[in-house]
Amino acid sequence: MHQYSLADAMTEKGNFTLPKPSESNMGFGVLGVFLGLLLEVSTHGPHAVPRTSWRHQDLDLMEFSEPEIFNYSTLLLSEKRDALYVGAREAVFELSKKNVTVKYNKAQWTVAEKPMMMCTQKGKSKERDCLNYIRVLQVVDDERLYVCGTHAFQPQCDYLKLADFSLDGRPEDGRGKCSFDPSQSFTTVMVDGELYSGTAYNFLGSEPIISRYSPSQSLLRTEYSTSWLNEPSFVFADVIGDGGNRVDGEDDKIYYFFTEVSVEYEFFGKLLIPRVARVCKGDLGGQRTLQKKWTSFLKAKLVCSMPELNFVFNVVHDVFILKGADWRDTVIYGVFTSQWGNVGLSAVCAYNMTAVEEVFSKGKFMQKATVGHSHTKWVRDNGVTPSPRPGACINNLMRRQNISSSLHLPDKTLQFVKDHPLLEDPVLPIGNGPRLITKDVNYTQIVVERVRALDGNIYDVIFTGTDKGVLHKSVVYEGDVHIVEEIQLLKNSESIKNLLLSSETRSLYAGSDSGVVQSPTAFCGRYAPCADCVLSRDPYCAWDPQAAACVNIFDALSQSELIQSLNGDASKCPTVVSPSQNFRRVAVKPGSSAELPCLGHSNLAQVMWKANDSALTEASRFHLIGENGLLIYSVAPEDQGRYECWSVEWAPAAGKNFSRLLAGYVLALDLPPPPPPPRQATFAAEAGEGRPSVRAAKSNGETDGALLTPGLAPPSFTAAVRLTSPPQTDSSLTPPPSSSTTKFQPKQRLPPSADAPPPESRDPAAEYLQHNNSTALLFLFLLFFLLFLAALAYNCYMQYLPAPCLRLRAALLGSHKSANQATYLACEAGLMESAAVGVGEKIHMTEAPTRNGGQAAQSLRALRDTGYETEPECGNGQIPSRPPAGDSPSQEKPFDVDCEFQPIEFADADETPSC
Repeated sequence: MHQYSLADAMTEKGNFTLPKPSESNMGFGVLGVFLGLLLEVSTHGPHAVPRTSWRHQDLDLMEFSEPEIFNYSTLLLSEKRDALYVGAREAVFELSKKNVTVKYNKAQWTVAEKPMMMCTQKGKSKERDCLNYIRVLQVVDDERLYVCGTHAFQPQCDYLKLADFSLDGRPEDGRGKCSFDPSQSFTTVMVDGELYSGTAYNFLGSEPIISRYSPSQSLLRTEYSTSWLNEPSFVFADVIGDGGNRVDGEDDKIYYFFTEVSVEYEFFGKLLIPRVARVCKGDLGGQRTLQKKWTSFLKAKLVCSMPELNFVFNVVHDVFILKGADWRDTVIYGVFTSQWGNVGLSAVCAYNMTAVEEVFSKGKFMQKATVGHSHTKWVRDNGVTPSPRPGACINNLMRRQNISSSLHLPDKTLQFVKDHPLLEDPVLPIGNGPRLITKDVNYTQIVVERVRALDGNIYDVIFTGTDKGVLHKSVVYEGDVHIVEEIQLLKNSESIKNLLLSSETRSLYAGSDSGVVQSPTAFCGRYAPCADCVLSRDPYCAWDPQAAACVNIFDALSQSELIQSLNGDASKCPTVVSPSQNFRRVAVKPGSSAELPCLGHSNLAQVMWKANDSALTEASRFHLIGENGLLIYSVAPEDQGRYECWSVEWAPAAGKNFSRLLAGYVLALDLPPPPPPPRQATFAAEAGEGRPSVRAAKSNGETDGALLTPGLAPPSFTAAVRLTSPPQTDSSLTPPPSSSTTKFQPKQRLPPSADAPPPESRDPAAEYLQHNNSTALLFLFLLFFLLFLAALAYNCYMQYLPAPCLRLRAALLGSHKSANQATYLACEAGLMESAAVGVGEKIHMTEAPTRNGGQAAQSLRALRDTGYETEPECGNGQIPSRPPAGDSPSQEKPFDVDCEFQPIEFADADETPSC
C-alpha cells in the first residue's frame, strides 16, 4: 500500500485525498508517517552555520527610538530626499538616511475619544488595540506621502505634506487599503499614483481582498470566494515592468505573495500553501461579467521543498524581488518555514522570473468537481481553454483582434477566469530546492543585493532577519550559499518586522517594536589577520597588504593589490611567523589551576592546542579544552612549557585546510619565596622515601623543622630549581627572594621545634591550607563528640548501660517509692550475675527466714535472674511494694508472684511456683 506524505500532496500531479473519518486506521497511518517525517527532518535535515558571530555590544550600530512610542514596523526609503520615513504607533518620523539617530521631523496622528470608545465597546483593548498604528507609507510624488493607520479598528488614510511634515487633515476611508487589526498581515505598493493592496475588508478580517485604488478609476477588487482567496496571509507585493521593451506588447504586472489555506488538497487539518498571484496594471474589469473585478487574477503554487527528504516548507514569510536590467534577469527570493514550527527549520528559495511567467502563460487550470452529492474536489481542467487565454494581459495579438482593454474581453473568457483562478502547475525554485537551510532559526525578513567582487563576477548577497533580532548575511557562490556572519542587531530578543537595504549608503535598516537600527552591510575592519579576512568569503571585504588591514573594496582607493577569494583560498595571504617573544608568560603556583584563553572568530574552525610541539586532546592529563580556552588542573612541573592555540578551518570551495596561530603562552611555576635570610640551610633526604626536603636552620645551629608543603611543590623539583636559577615571579604577589647565599646539606627529618619561623616567612598558600585543615579537624572532633554524647544518653535511657547509668537515670527520673542502698546493691548483684551461684545450682528459697520482713525477700528476689521480662523491679530502678490485701489472686498475672509470702522452689520453672 502506498502511503502519502506531505510532499506527495504538494507535488503530485493529480488529486490527493486524505482518508475520511470512516477510514480511521489508514488516517492514523498517514499521520504516523507524517510525524515520523517531521522527526527525521528535524534530526537529520541539512542546515548551515554562520562562520562568524557578532554581539550587539561589540558593534557600533546606530539606533533610534523615543519614549512611549512603539511598533516601528513601517519603513520607507527616499533616495531623492536622503531620508528614512518610519511609521510607528501614532507617529511618523523623518530620519537621516546616513544616520538614523538624527531626527528631522515628527508628525503625530492620534485617535479621538469617540472612535476609541467605539473600539473599546467592541471588546478591544484601549491601551493596545484602540490606537493608531501607521501601516502604510507610500510615495505619491515629490511633495507628499500617502499614510494609512488602523485608527482604533477604523482604518483611515491621509496625505503627509513633506514641506512642513504635517497631515493634510482630510482623512479618507482606509478599508481595503490598511488592515483593521495592527497584528494582521497586509501588503501595499504604490504604482503611478495607484495603491495596490492586499488586506481584509471588514472588522472581523473574514473578507480578504486584493484591490486597486485610483484617483481616476473606480475600485477594482477580487471576488468574495474561497476559490480566489481562502484565509490568506499577505506578505509582499511589487510591480515588475518591462520598460515597454516586450515584443508582445504586454504592460506591467503586479505580483502578490501570500500563504493561504489549501483548497485543492485535503488534510487532517488546515493545510497551508504558499502562493504567487498576478494582476495586470491595465486591467479595467469586465463589461458584463466581473464588473469592477479583476479579469487578470490568477494564482499559482510556490514550491520550496527538500526532495531528498520529501519535506515541504509551506509558509512564506517575506519576499524580495531582485530586479535586473531586463525582466528576464529578475530573481525572486523568499523565506519559508514549515507550518509545524517545532521542526525548527527555515529555508531560502529563489525563483527565476521566466519560470513564473511560464506557469502563468502556459500552465494548466484547475476546476471544481463534485464527488457524490456534497464533496467537492479540485481536479485538472482537461477541456478546451477559451481564446484569448484567460488571465492574460492585453497584448499585440489581442489588439489585432480588436481587444484593446479588458472591457472588450468575451464573456466566455471572463467566466472561465471567474471559475478557474487556480493554476495546477507549480512554480519550482532554482535548482529544484532551497539555496539555504538553517536549523533552529525562524526567518522573518529578507533583502538581497548584487555585488561585483574583485574577480569580476557578480554575487547575490542575502540578508535575512530572524524572530530573535539576529541578521544573517549569506553569499551565493556556484549554486551554494555560505553564511558569512550573523549580527545581533537588536538589544532584546524580538522579531525583526521590516528590513530595508540602501545600496547608496551601503546600510541596512531594521524595524522592530522597540526601535530602528542601522547597520553597515559589511564589518571588514573586524577581520584582523589576512587569513580571517579571506576565509570570511565576504564579497565586500578584501585584504590590503599595504595597510595590513581588511578593507571594504568600495572604500579602497585602488583595488589592484587587494587580496580576495570567494572560495576561501587563504594561501594567497603572506606568510606570518609569530615570534616567540610575543608569547605571553603565565606564572602559576604549584598545585593550582591555569587558564589559557583562546577565542576564535570562526564557528567553522576547530581549535587545536599544542604543548611543547605535541598535540593535546581531551584525554590529556588534567587538561580541559573548552570553547574559550584551555584549563589545566593542578599544575605540576611537567606541565611547564610552551602552549600554542591553533585554528584549523576547512574551506570546501578551495578544498584545503588553513591553520593559523591564535594565541601562545609560556607556562611556568611560581614557587614560594625562601624564608628570611638564614645563616645555614640544610638539604636533607626524607627518611624511608628517598626524596629531599629543605629545612631552614637558625643562627644557633638548631634546625627549624618547618618543611615545604609536599602538596604544593615536590621537594625534589624545588631543590633542583633552587640549585640552578630561580624562575621570574611577580613581585606584587610574593616578596623578593633574599640576596644571601643558601646552602643545602643532607639532614634527618626532625620533629618541628618551638622555634618555627614566623608566619609571614611561610608560603601564604601553605598557611591557608594548614589553617583550613585545623578548622576542619576541630569541626570533625566536635561533631563526633556530640554524636557520642547523644548515643550515651540514648543507651542510658534505654537501660543498656551498667549500674552507674541506672543510678543516674533513677536520680534524673525520680522514684515514687523509697528504696535504701541495700536494695540497689541487691539489684546490682542480680544484674551482674553473682559468681556465688554456680551453673546448674538451685537456690532453695525455703531456707530464707521470713521474719526479716520485706527487705530480705526483696533482696533474694533481686538475686534471681530468670530471663523473663516480667521482673520490672530491677528494670526501672524501683522496688515494687507489697500488693494490697484486698487484691484477689485472679487479678494477678501468671508470673507476677510475691515471693515474700510464696517461696519459690525453682527460679527458672516453667510453671507457676507454689508459695
